Amino acid sequence: MPEIIPNWHPILVHFTIGLFGASALFYLLTLPRSAHRNAFRMAGRLNLWLGMLMTVGTLLTGWYAYNTVPHDAASHEVMTTHRNIALITATVFAVLTVWSLRQVVLGRRESTAFVLILALATAPLATTGFYGGELVYRHGVGVLSLPDPDDHHHHGDDAHEDDGHGDHADEHEHEHEHEHEHEHEHEHEHDADDPDHEHADEADTDHADDEERSHEH
Repeated sequence: MPEIIPNWHPILVHFTIGLFGASALFYLLTLPRSAHRNAFRMAGRLNLWLGMLMTVGTLLTGWYAYNTVPHDAASHEVMTTHRNIALITATVFAVLTVWSLRQVVLGRRESTAFVLILALATAPLATTGFYGGELVYRHGVGVLSLPDPDDHHHHGDDAHEDDGHGDHADEHEHEHEHEHEHEHEHEHEHDADDPDHEHADEADTDHADDEERSHEH
């Protein structure tokens, strides 16, 4: 068995649901009078029979999964519900399959009651599938590893994040330039208001003049 799945049940169950669902649809198409009623009836029979054949494998692998796949108390309750509804549904479809085969042997067509019961049987079929999905997607039964959402980003999200970073960078640069201009203006104001600074500048100028005179002498 491939390592990507712990059990064949998830593969076979799709055939059971698909074939039984298609069978019900084809049989419903036989109710209106049309030139294709016989073709629809034959398609309904074949899907029903093949669906029952695949359901044998679905039940066997499902029972094996029920007893071997690791699970906890919460998921065990859902597993049991899934198993019970699946057994009831399979029994109903088994009776319908035998009923259909009997009609073929007797050379008769399936009655309207047969078609309606088959259509109603798709309700527990869908319910069984719902609980199977709950086991995997809500309880993680049979899941070998869980994805890390932080390890993957869609291209659209990356572009959005890049735009956000670019906007933040532009804002930061603008703020930095504004602060630099403000500090520069503040230094000019401080120099203009500080008398000691002016005296220091005059002293430096007088000292430079004295040095020039001494060099001349």
